Amino acid sequence: MQETRQNKIARLLQKELSLIFQSQTRMMRGVMVSVTRTKISPDLSICTAYLSIFPSERGEEIINNIKTNEKTIRYELGTRVRNQLRIIPELRFFIDDSLDYIEHIDELLKK
Repeated sequence: MQETRQNKIARLLQKELSLIFQSQTRMMRGVMVSVTRTKISPDLSICTAYLSIFPSERGEEIINNIKTNEKTIRYELGTRVRNQLRIIPELRFFIDDSLDYIEHIDELLKK
């Protein structure tokens, strides 16, 4: 039962975070940030979001920028989901490099 609630909240947070990043990266030309996966802790206090960043060369720079603006992102998330959640979870962001890994494997297979 608890896992079903966690999955619903994780999907809600993934959707809302992706909309927040979409509106923020619209100002930065040539950069795309997408939320590939979110996980939420059993007590619903910590949300871990995995981000796919294009171009991947600027990934570290953008993830550091996101981490410095974590409080404003959490505030904006809170204004969007305040009717669905009682407590807005703490956000943690990580780079999802699975697409780069797949690309690297494809290059090795072509050789």
